[in-house]
Amino acid sequence: MRYLKELKEGDKLSDIYLCKQVTSAVTKNGKEYLNVTLQDKTGTADAKVWEPSSSGIGDFDSLDYIYIVGDALIFNNQIQVSIKRLRRAADGEYDEADYLPVSPRDNDEMYRELLAVCRNVKNPFLQELLLSFFEKDADFISIFRKSSAAKLVHHGFVGGLMQHTLAVTALCEYYTKAYPLLNHDLLISAAMLHDIGKTRELSSFPQNDYTDEGQLLGHIVMGSEMIADHIREIPGFPEKLKHELQHCILAHHGQLEFGSPKVPELIEAMALNLADNTDAKLETLTELLGEVTDTRWLGYNRFLDANIRKTTDGI
Repeated sequence: MRYLKELKEGDKLSDIYLCKQVTSAVTKNGKEYLNVTLQDKTGTADAKVWEPSSSGIGDFDSLDYIYIVGDALIFNNQIQVSIKRLRRAADGEYDEADYLPVSPRDNDEMYRELLAVCRNVKNPFLQELLLSFFEKDADFISIFRKSSAAKLVHHGFVGGLMQHTLAVTALCEYYTKAYPLLNHDLLISAAMLHDIGKTRELSSFPQNDYTDEGQLLGHIVMGSEMIADHIREIPGFPEKLKHELQHCILAHHGQLEFGSPKVPELIEAMALNLADNTDAKLETLTELLGEVTDTRWLGYNRFLDANIRKTTDGI
């Protein structure tokens, strides 16, 4: 198939894509048309159906796989597809793996690394808590391994949540060696669990959108509640340790205006916030700059609060 990232102006398309979203609109002249967002594993592209009532345009909806015939053109410096003919694709005509963005890391390899980190935690209560999620809860494991870490911005792909969790944990592992005052087992456990609420905040792919629960509560609160639920099943789990762990989760966005119910008041909570912020921002830059081959300025980025460009090669 022709992947969206490969499209160039003038290309002719006759292939299947995921319709991530479709909405109707009206031109200045009062003529109805359709805005369509096409998706494959390389990203998304804007598309238009200028003649939605024509005989060549079949019925379809958001999250349908659609066979399209059309042309690629440039509009506002971006590829846009003009769709001439369209129909729903039949089961068996497509492989879903071609349409969902996935982590560059192998999922099985990441999961094995995850379990090794769990078993490296020596505190028996914290190790049991981690394994209750990552080894014993089959439903949670299945969702966690497929989840993204965000709807947009960073790690917005299948396996993104696990990749982000491992990156944050690796940074925290380094912190414990550089700053011995840090409680290793508490910080590593908090890093492993800090975003588990995202398995409920965001729906599964191909939607990868906020659930009602996610909109109302958010992953930080939900994650703290999930931890409390599992701790209730572990006899003798120290109350003080529970509160310290939950504080790390509740404070991991660092500031109230960034969605944290608490600001960091423990050194481990501060370290977790720094690790989470570091990986989120560096992954954002990695994804933004990964396809850039020159040093043009990319414009203001709201998440990074800066205008960014790629570093000059060879200096």
